[in-house]
Order: sequence, then C-alpha cells, then structure tokens
Amino acid sequence: MVNPLLRFLFSTRLMSVLFILFALAMAVGTFIESMYSTETARIYIYNAKWFELMMLLFVINFVGNIRRYKLWKWSKWPILALHLSWILIIIGAGVTRYISFEGMMPIAEGETASSFYSDKTFLTVYIDGDLEGNRRRKSLEDAMIFSTEGRRSSLPWKSRFGDTQVTISYVDFIEEAVEDIIPDESGKLLLKVVESGGGIRHEHFIEEGTVSNIHNTLFAFNKPTEGAISITLDGDGNYLVKSPFSADFMRMSDQYTGRLESDIQDTLQLRSLYTMGDLAFVIPNGAIRGKVGVVPSSDSSTEVKQALVLKVSAGDQFKEVTLLGGQGFTDFEAPFTLAGLDFTMRYGSKEYELPFAITLNDFIAEKYPGTEVNYSSFMSRISVEDEKSFDYDIYMNHVLDHKGYRFFQSSFFPDETGTVLSVNHDFWGTWITYIGYFLLYIGLMGLLFFGKTRFKVLAQSLEKLAKKKASLTLLLTLLSLGSALAQSNLPTQKEVDSIIFSNVVDKKHAEQFASLVIQDDQGRMKPAHTFASELLRKLSFKNDYKGLAPEQVMLSMMLYPGLWYNTEILALDKKAQNDSIRKIIGVDSDQRFVKVTDFFDESGSNKLGPYLQEAYATATPNKFQQDFKDAALRLALLNRALSGDILRIFPVPTDENNKWTSALEYRSGAVTVADTLYGSFVSNSVPLYLQYVDQGVQTGDYSRAEQLLTSLKRSQQQLGDEVMPSDSKIKAEIIYNRIDLFNRLYKYDALIGILLFFLVVANIYKERKALKFTISGFRYLIYLLFVLHTAGLILRWYISGHAPWSDAYESILYVAWATIGMGIALGKKSDFTLASSTFVASMLLWIAHQNWVDPAVANLQPVLDSYWLMIHVAVIVGSYGPLTVGMILGVVSLLLIALSNSKNIDRMKISVKELTIINELALTIGLIMLTIGNFLGGQWANESWGRYWGWDPKETWALISILVYAFVLHMRLVPGLKGRWAFNFASIIAFASIMMTYFGVNFYLVGLHSYASGDQVITPTFVYYTLLGVIILGGISLYKYKKVYK
Repeated sequence: MVNPLLRFLFSTRLMSVLFILFALAMAVGTFIESMYSTETARIYIYNAKWFELMMLLFVINFVGNIRRYKLWKWSKWPILALHLSWILIIIGAGVTRYISFEGMMPIAEGETASSFYSDKTFLTVYIDGDLEGNRRRKSLEDAMIFSTEGRRSSLPWKSRFGDTQVTISYVDFIEEAVEDIIPDESGKLLLKVVESGGGIRHEHFIEEGTVSNIHNTLFAFNKPTEGAISITLDGDGNYLVKSPFSADFMRMSDQYTGRLESDIQDTLQLRSLYTMGDLAFVIPNGAIRGKVGVVPSSDSSTEVKQALVLKVSAGDQFKEVTLLGGQGFTDFEAPFTLAGLDFTMRYGSKEYELPFAITLNDFIAEKYPGTEVNYSSFMSRISVEDEKSFDYDIYMNHVLDHKGYRFFQSSFFPDETGTVLSVNHDFWGTWITYIGYFLLYIGLMGLLFFGKTRFKVLAQSLEKLAKKKASLTLLLTLLSLGSALAQSNLPTQKEVDSIIFSNVVDKKHAEQFASLVIQDDQGRMKPAHTFASELLRKLSFKNDYKGLAPEQVMLSMMLYPGLWYNTEILALDKKAQNDSIRKIIGVDSDQRFVKVTDFFDESGSNKLGPYLQEAYATATPNKFQQDFKDAALRLALLNRALSGDILRIFPVPTDENNKWTSALEYRSGAVTVADTLYGSFVSNSVPLYLQYVDQGVQTGDYSRAEQLLTSLKRSQQQLGDEVMPSDSKIKAEIIYNRIDLFNRLYKYDALIGILLFFLVVANIYKERKALKFTISGFRYLIYLLFVLHTAGLILRWYISGHAPWSDAYESILYVAWATIGMGIALGKKSDFTLASSTFVASMLLWIAHQNWVDPAVANLQPVLDSYWLMIHVAVIVGSYGPLTVGMILGVVSLLLIALSNSKNIDRMKISVKELTIINELALTIGLIMLTIGNFLGGQWANESWGRYWGWDPKETWALISILVYAFVLHMRLVPGLKGRWAFNFASIIAFASIMMTYFGVNFYLVGLHSYASGDQVITPTFVYYTLLGVIILGGISLYKYKKVYK
C-alpha cells in the first residue's frame, strides 16, 4: 500500500498534472480578480486549502524525485539545486503567510507613531463578564476575507464564558456600505450633516433636541444653544440657522454665493457648501424621521467602509450586529449586553505595536517640471526614536530596516502633509525565500555551463547534426486599407492644400525651430521636432502631412490656424471602421480623415455631444464609445495646438517646480512673473516671431525670425537651465526622430529573413557555392541589422535617461532585439533558425509601430527608478526572444512533418530532429531567463514596497508561463507525452501563455501592470484565425507523424 502511494507521489505523471492544474488554477484566479475582486480570488484560489495542498504535493514530488534520480551525485548538482530551491521557495511562502505580518503606517508631518495597521482584516470580539466573583475578559480574534461573492473565515465561533454558551455566526456582508438614515415614520427626527474638516469627508446625524460635537464645533438641531451652530425647523417647514461664526456659502445648483453673519439667524440654504475656517459642511436634505443604519453605498465621494453582519447568541438571547470597518479601520463598535455579558466587537485592521517610534520630520514630493500631479519622486525624512535614535530618509527603493521591521515608501496624504509607509515583519520568510532564489539562480546557471545536464546532451547531439539541413516554404501576405474623400460644401481639400503648400516655411528655418525646447503636459523637456512628431501622430496616426516635415506642419499651424481648422487631418478611429461617427458628423463611410468643422453644426454645437455624454457616463465603454472619446480628445488636442496653448516654451523664473508656460497661458493671468520686461517678452515674442516667419515665407528672408528664435533659445538656457536638456541630447533626439530606425528596420528584417529562408531551402535541394556564398552574405547583413538595432536602443537610452524597456513600445523593441540575438547565437548551427528569428523580429517591430502602441519617449515613474527593475525587466522580457524562436521552430517542424512522405522521409527526419533539438535549447534558455527574471522581480518588489509576491496578474501569469514551459521540457519524462510531434506542438501552444503575460494582462486584466483597465477589449480577429491555423496544422502533422514517422 505504501509503495504504490509513494510511487504515485514521486511520479512524473503527478508532476505533469500538478504543473497543469497549478497553472490553470492561477489563470482562473487572475480572471476572477479582474471580474470580481482581489478578495474573491484569494477566497476561492490563492488562500484556499486545496491550493495550498497542491504546493505541498509539489514539495513531496520534488523530494521524491531527488531520491528517485539520485540528484545528490556531483554530476547532477545543478538539477539538485533547482529542486531544493523550489522546496525552499514554497516553504518560505508558507512562513510568510502563516507567521509574518505587514501593514500600513500613516504619519502626519511633525507627528510620532509607534504602531501600524495590518493589511489583513480581523474580526475581534471582547467578552467581559463576572466569573467566580471577578471581572474577566475573553478575547476571540481571527483573520478573515469577505467579498460579495464568498468568504473565507473560521465562523461560526462557538465558545463558553463560564456556564454561558456563546455563538457568533455569519449573516451577511456588504462590500461598500455607509451609515445613513433609514426612513421610519415611528422613528426620531434626524438631520444629516456632511462635513470635511481636516480634508476628509464625514457624515453625521443629529437627533432632534440634541447637541453634537462635529470636528470640535457644536451643532444643535431644534435646540438653540449658545456657542453652537443652531439649526431650527419652524412651523412653516423652513430651516433657519444661527452661528457664532461668520461663514461663506455657495449653492451647488446654480453656484450662487452668499454670507452668513455671526449671531444673526438666517435661512439655511440646503445643498449649499458652508465654509468656516478649516470646517466645511453641507446640509444635503431636510430632516427625516427614521433611524440610523447601514446601507449599500453608490457615492464614491463618501468614506466607504465594509459592513459585516453577524448573529451573536449568548445563552437563550441573541442579537444581529452590523460591524462597519474593513482594511485600515480600527474602531470598535459601541458595546452591547447579552445574557449578562458585555460584547465589544470590531471588524477591521489589527493594530501592531512597534518596539520603537517614528517621527515624520518632513515629507517631500517632487514633480516633473511644470506639472501638478505627475510625481517624479517622494521621500519621507524621519527620525527613529529608540535607545539610539537616528535620522533616515525613506523613499522609493530606499528602505529602512530596523529590528526586523522594514519600512517602505508606499504613498502619501493627498495634500502632501503626511506619508503612508508600508511596514513588513517577515525576517524568516524573506531569508528562506532568498536562499531559495540563490539556489535557483546558481542551479539555472549550472544547468547551462556545468555538470551532466540535458542542455549539454542537447548541444552534443546538435553537433552531430550540424551538416544536415531541412526544407520549408513560407508565404506571407500583407493587406492595407483606407483612403479619404473631401466634402464639397466647404473649400475642397485640394484647395486647402494648395494654400498650405504655397505658404510652407523653408525647411532650413524649420529645422532651426525644431531644436527649440518645449515642456509637455507630463513635464518632459523635448525639442519641438519631437513635440511636432508626437502631435501629428496623435492627430492622424501619421509621421508627416503629405510630405511636409512635422516641424513645418507645426509652424504652419501656428501661422495659419484658421486654415488648419478646415484641413482633413483628424483621424476618426484607428482602423477607419466606426461608421457611427461618420454618419453622425455627416461624412462618407470610407473617409478616414476629417476636419474640425465637420464636428460642428450650423449653430456651433458639437455633433458628438450627446454620444460623448453617454460614453463618459459608463465606466466600461465599448469599442465604439471609446472611439467617440478618442475622437473628442484628438479634436481638443488640435484645438489646443491651433490656439497656441500647448506651446510651453517660456521658463517661469520663480516657479519652484520649474514650470514653463505658453504666451496664451501667461496672457490669461494664470501665470505671473516679477520682471515686467521678461513678461513683455513672453507675451509678445511668439506673435512677433510668427510675423517674421510669415515675412520669410513671402520674401525668402528668415534672418529676423532666426534672430528672435535665437533669443528664445537663449532665454530658455538662462532661465530654465535646471531642466534644460543639453545641446547634444537635443541633437541626438532629433537625429533619432528623423532616422526613424525601428520603423525602417522591420522592413529590412522581413525582406532579408524571407530571402535567406528561400536561399536555405534552395541550397537543401541542390548545394552550390554561389548559394553558400550568398547565404553567408545574408548572414552578415543580419549581423549588421542587429548592430543597428542595438545602436538604436542605446540612443533611446541616452535620450530618455532610463533603460529602454520601461513601456509597451520599448519592451517590444527589446523583445525583437532579444529574438534576433538568440537567432544569431543559435543560427551558427542552423540557418533556418537565423532566418526564422529575423522574420519574427520583423513582425515584432511591425507590431510596435501599429497605432495602438505609443512610441513616444516618456518620463519614468518613481517606482520604476531602480536597478532591480532594470535587471528584472531586461531578463524577463529578454526571455521572450528565445521562447518566440522556440514557437516559430515548432511551426517549422510541424510543417516539415506535414510535408513528409515516403520519398523524403530520411531527409525530413534529420531536419525535424535538428530543429527539435534547437527548439529545446531555445526553450531551455528562455525558461531559465524567464524564471530568473520573474524572481528578480520578486526581489525588486520586496525592495520597493516590502512584498516579493502579491498575486498581481502580471507576476502570476509569468509564473504560469514558467510552469507551462517547465511542463513542456519535462514531457520527455512522461509516458505517452514523448515524441517530437508532441514537443513541437506543445512549444507552439505554450507560447499562448507568453502572449497572455505580455499583452493579455495589460488589456484584459486589472493590476499594477495594466495599461487599459476599465476599457472593454475586443480580441483581434487574427487571434481566432491563428488558433484555427494551429489546430489545422497540428491535425495534419499528427496524421502524417503517425503514418510516416512510426
């Protein structure tokens, strides 16, 4: 009995089942979290006992396989290290879950705190009563998770206090709940007061004939009281107010303002905001008879809590109790008595006491130049009050580690007067996990370079097949769309274009204008060339306007804004498929670009107005509603460009955040400067410059315009030197824009990759020296393209100031680079691999330049400013290269199998074997990089905010991909799953997990890495065609494999 059980627990069959089930469970968990909530995913998946049982079975299986395969032998030490690492990682996760604790610590400037609030929610019950003549207390407490879809708790609780049986059981849970008046004709007359003292909204209920203290101010209802704000209801139903303080008020409905004088009774304005110093309050409605109770909330501006409804029984008495609380709340509800026992209850965070105290001396939030909410960094300057006190600065990626507690910069108060620190106490869990990580890293490195491993065996096998070649024919078809037609009731587009092109600014002067620095809305300092290029791309999804350079278009817009209001430059939607917009604004269904005037009717009203209201009213707009919103944003952007509002080229000398302004903003009075001479320059220089440019257009003499442009640049250097980019960086960015390297590279990669593929096929059928020489030449061309790709990434790194894999566009460029780099590394053994990887890299670069990916260089978010991030993203995104190569080699192998017959079977077997070995090598390298990158991300997260694993969808799907590829590489050990067809087919299917990790998480799921959470995502139709193609290819190749290869 024991031996069969052990054989099952240690078997490769159980291992493969665990790989698949664990990956599937996590995948379901990410979608549950996205559709419902994080708590629901934890209840049913991540914190479930069956999920923990799977991890225990993994540990048992790993231990058993160490014994089964005698991994303690020195020649197998890398594989032993890998198995031990996973055992320690799982044990470390268990210690973190069951022993460690963490939470949040808010501190206001100048205040001292010595406790923090748990991130878990606890139900805490204190039962007080007399026992044997003495007052005794019994405490009950446990961590619980609740959501509207389920719960994970130890309820019901059954306990005894002396001879009294006490039972506490679950009744209901409300996710978002508030206290409000529940109407009841038999109830008391209650008046609701909403106040925001201290900047936080609170709701209070004053019973008729009573006085309440609200934020240190007395309020009285139908009980005139000296020194209180007295609100009375007269016999005619009118509300009157008398206050010891003067107050200003504003009526919400019509913005009417007035003043309440002190000690003078006046009419109370309902639904009006009264302001008295730091106190602001509103009486939203008249008094209502009823009782105060808990109701579901739909108001996002209200402080929302969770409501846990319990049934408390003591002896033969019971009571239904509603506890308002949740994460971050620590207040106990008012005590009540049952069967002679006093109950005090709380649902919320547990308060942990620190063995020392922390004082916040100062909180500093730095913003990107000229922005109000775009933060570049934030820091807490604190003092640790202990036996030996000391000062310390806590900021992103700079952690305070003291007496087993780690403090991280998490967030801050909205008014920047305080900080919120994340606190973690997980000494043993962290170190056990880190030891596991260390063994994982050296084991993976050892797998590549040391010992008797599968990787070494594959490399040796490949050497034996180095002179064998395979055949394949590949066909690619590309489609293109769209053209635009002009309206006839206004000047035709041809007429408008004739005016534009007859008044084009000289290219030489436009190039000088291109180096003028502009501050964008996100605070990034960029040359006008970049600004103009991005403007054109956002408006029309193009890099020029009918051959005009971006800087020429921008100058033309500044010179002749009225002309551009009648120019068809606005793209309605990315794919020109939304007929609804075209029908509404009255243009042809196949018209791709429209002009501003198309959006307005004869009365000047926006034709999209009613539809935009509907689109903005929903939190999850559908594709067509999103197109309406995007079109409106492009319309607003063009309007800002034509008005000059976005031309922020003037430094504001006294601004501590290095804000730059535009002439339009300055003339509006929104910005002031002390120097009246400079103020006059700001106000008048742009109109004067445009006058000189216009003269240059007419006469060809731009000398006066150039002189003024030089003055503008000089003022930027003198007054904005703190944020002004260097001349070399400005020139580098303009060169980068004009070369447009990556947009060109995908065409060259595709052409050379396809040609090399056909040359290799031709050489297989008949070897010729000329073909070999040509293939060698193409190989060196690919090397050259790889060098150019590398140079482009380095140039972007220099321009942005951060590693070029920090957003969607950059990461695609990096994956393409890694793909072709892996192809070069493995292409020494197979020209098929080099050709395939080059073609795949071209497809990735093509994807990067589709309209849904923004190629603009952007500022780096504070949390991403870390060397851990640089290594983590570089490795994990780089792993997509070899895994992509593995996928394409799987496709090639199945195609060769499908083309096999009795005449060419010998050559095909050799070719398929060669490609399968290279495929396994590529997947092995990819899996190693993916695993290292993922767990380096855990270390980065732990150093940034104190949690190395949080079940965020991105990290979860990365782990799913690791398990999927681990399963693929272990298939050769599982009876029934061996064979080249199964491996190659699995390598194709497994790539779906990478696509989900890379793209799907960003657009389908909600998490830290999501780019489009909240938008309804429509899956591209090519995904379904691709899936159908894989199924058909798999079916045909399997039939041939069984018929010819067996």
